[in-house]
Amino acid sequence: MNPERIGEVCDRIRQEVGRVLVGQEDLVELVLTAILARGHVLIEGVPGLGKTLLVRALAYVLGCEHRRVQFTPDLMPADVTGGSVFNQQRQQFDFVPGPVFTQLLLGDEINRAPAKTQSALLEAMQERSVTTDGRTRALPRPFFVVATQNPVESQGTYPLPEAQLDRFLMKIEVTHPSREVEKRILQHHVAGFDAAALEEVGLQPVTSAEEVVAMQRALREVRVDEELLDYITDIVGRTRSHRSIELGASPRASIGLLAGARASAAMRRRGYATPDDVKALAPAVLRHRVILVPDAEFEGVTPGECIREILREAKVPKSAA
Repeated sequence: MNPERIGEVCDRIRQEVGRVLVGQEDLVELVLTAILARGHVLIEGVPGLGKTLLVRALAYVLGCEHRRVQFTPDLMPADVTGGSVFNQQRQQFDFVPGPVFTQLLLGDEINRAPAKTQSALLEAMQERSVTTDGRTRALPRPFFVVATQNPVESQGTYPLPEAQLDRFLMKIEVTHPSREVEKRILQHHVAGFDAAALEEVGLQPVTSAEEVVAMQRALREVRVDEELLDYITDIVGRTRSHRSIELGASPRASIGLLAGARASAAMRRRGYATPDDVKALAPAVLRHRVILVPDAEFEGVTPGECIREILREAKVPKSAA
């Protein structure tokens, strides 16, 4: 598996998903980058912007098994991970896998469930395994979570704990479409498109679960120069000393930026990562990993603004520019 093949597959994935998801090219690009980098994605936006449609279309095009969990205030951890049920015929307990035992898990409106249920995903997201009844069970490969959440200001939401936010490689913010894009969406539906019946659209699987795993492993061959490692370290380090940030990003953010840059390079048929790969991904990788000081929040400063300022101040490596 080489960058040329990875780029070819990714181009076809974008093309197929674009047939059902109109005007969300940047969203598709970031989610696909995260999948190749073996990361999970948190998508934030108000209902009705196509977040669920994206996951369903991606699962079909990638040739992966997918399940959906609708998070609600009364959802229990066992509803996600599964649990033991007594089998009367065999007179013993049998483990019934929960929806987390899949390849692409859609956690819909994840911040509507209480913290104990949200935390049920922590081990699965980090270790790709689930421990129940004292036994650890491996999850299928590949395994990635695409979670959606409503803005925290929405009624009936619970903020995600910092530990769980840090497990997401990226947080992507989806906004309302432009006037032109919204008209294209309407034209799509006038032509007969039904989001509940994707099989009627004629979507074609572009790849398979096995090939996705092969592409993920191939990223190890993407070259990363020493200067680029210094650049990543500088950017993440600046989040810990920025005047508006109380708690900066952890080393997991540096690892995420590195993995994302390699994936971005391979998707563009390159065998080496560049500072542009890092800069393009930094907002999505870092915005949910920093906590602002109270005064900055009161003044309306956002994490995204802080990250953009850091990127302007960080010195770009000349040899890799």
